[in-house]
Amino acid sequence: MPSIKKMKIIAYSQEQMYALVNDVVNYKEFVPWCTESHILSQTEDEIKATLAFSGSGLSKSFTTLNRLQPHKMIEIRLIDGPFRQLEGFWQFDAIGEERSKVSLDLEFEFSTKIVGLMFGPVFHQVATTLVDAFCHRAEKVYGSGTA
Repeated sequence: MPSIKKMKIIAYSQEQMYALVNDVVNYKEFVPWCTESHILSQTEDEIKATLAFSGSGLSKSFTTLNRLQPHKMIEIRLIDGPFRQLEGFWQFDAIGEERSKVSLDLEFEFSTKIVGLMFGPVFHQVATTLVDAFCHRAEKVYGSGTA
């Protein structure tokens, strides 16, 4: 099964980075190719959200259930969408008080080969640039940091 693993050390705290990744409703403002981001339900421990992406003339949306471990981890599980399987996690580790290590680990499989051939390149591009998108968002929201 295809997987994507990305990690970056950044000059923002784990709390700051967790807050950005958990701010699903604003993804459409800064995540590449994300055209819609909606929270369907939310509790203290989890968020059910739908994201829509467009690229190369294609549009697809999917819904995930994100289990929250505040300031430490966000676990991602597919509920509905063009995948047979989508799961993974964001992890946030403190490095001192002002820096953190942000990691994204995703495993996915599209529902059919046709969907994979059509939407796979767009999804792969989105997934591989997500960590950078959140790092750029941190600069915009929190000001310039130095790692």
